[in-house]
Amino acid sequence: MGSSGRSIALWLSMLAMVVLGSGCAGGQSRSLLDAAAAEQSQILATHRILVATTRAPAAEPAEMFSGARGDALSFARVDVTIPQGHQSGVLERPRNGQRRDAARHFAAGEIGVFPAAPDFSAALRESLARTDGRALVFVHGYRTAFDSSVYRAAQIVHDSGYAGTAVLFSWASTGRTVDYIYDNNSATIARDGLEETLRMVRAAGARRIDVVAHSMGNWVTMEALRQIEIGQDNDASGILGDVVLASPDIDVDVFKSQLRRMGTPKRPFFVLVSRDDRALLVSSIIAGNRPRVGDYDKDDELANLGVIVVDVSGLSSGDRLNHARFADNPLLVQLLGDRLNEDDSLGGDASQITGRIERLAQGFGQTIGTAAEIIITTPLEVISVAVGQ
Repeated sequence: MGSSGRSIALWLSMLAMVVLGSGCAGGQSRSLLDAAAAEQSQILATHRILVATTRAPAAEPAEMFSGARGDALSFARVDVTIPQGHQSGVLERPRNGQRRDAARHFAAGEIGVFPAAPDFSAALRESLARTDGRALVFVHGYRTAFDSSVYRAAQIVHDSGYAGTAVLFSWASTGRTVDYIYDNNSATIARDGLEETLRMVRAAGARRIDVVAHSMGNWVTMEALRQIEIGQDNDASGILGDVVLASPDIDVDVFKSQLRRMGTPKRPFFVLVSRDDRALLVSSIIAGNRPRVGDYDKDDELANLGVIVVDVSGLSSGDRLNHARFADNPLLVQLLGDRLNEDDSLGGDASQITGRIERLAQGFGQTIGTAAEIIITTPLEVISVAVGQ
């Protein structure tokens, strides 16, 4: 078999693994109003997620938005309930054809669509006034249906303990493994929508905007931030807090060119990488065997462009693809919240950073893994923090 034949065979085998690793995503209802009701005593918390999306409205109103691309931004709100038995790092959801049950699963308690942008802005303004002007914008990744993006946003907000206004930017992913190219093009289309959303959050009174992006959502995010930075009116970039790029599905050379064009960020971006990310391995094969940022092995090259690289390969992952550690590892999601809920930098010198991580790690026991470590590469130093039992 020639090299091209081997590449195709490897791609097919990896694609099969991704499909198998996707669990129960296929065949489940995508309705946000399909859950069996629960008693209030069975609900741990409720989080309101404000939504800006480039998706087209779904044919079924209870689904709200589909994987098709809309002609303009649409806006909504979803109140997500968290079940009493929730475990940090776990997004409880129905499996094997089960009905969603609010007593056991993440569920939408109430949904609503804003008729126009001014109505969404009014909701933003009201929420920001209650949350000290802080907003978190979450951008989901590839193969994510609308309901899944809402539930993931709620899980991150809850597990991180984020106290500000939660905004989900949901772009037109179909939620299907086979639609990688479609999703990639949808992400490109969505960059103007994300720029507009960030400007709307700023205009509604935000004093600080944190951004957390996952997988292909990093492409949307980097392009939108690049547009803002090089535009004549870049006021939105001036109030950016932390930008966390988790498992970025971006070509390394493209990412470097984006950073060079933007210049050194006023606050260093955090880039979370995993050398064993199987989803990004498939992506690199599709892209001509070019490395993706999320599994790149030259941290110093990225750090020299003004970002902080956090290698989390040693930590346990809740999915077989090792692609969502930022949200499904209890230590990491708590570190994320620890970071987002403060105004200072990651922690100063190496001893401060090490102490912070070790203090958080003590509460998680075996969920972290034995003899694991987090390696942080900054423009000035490399810090290795051992965690575990």
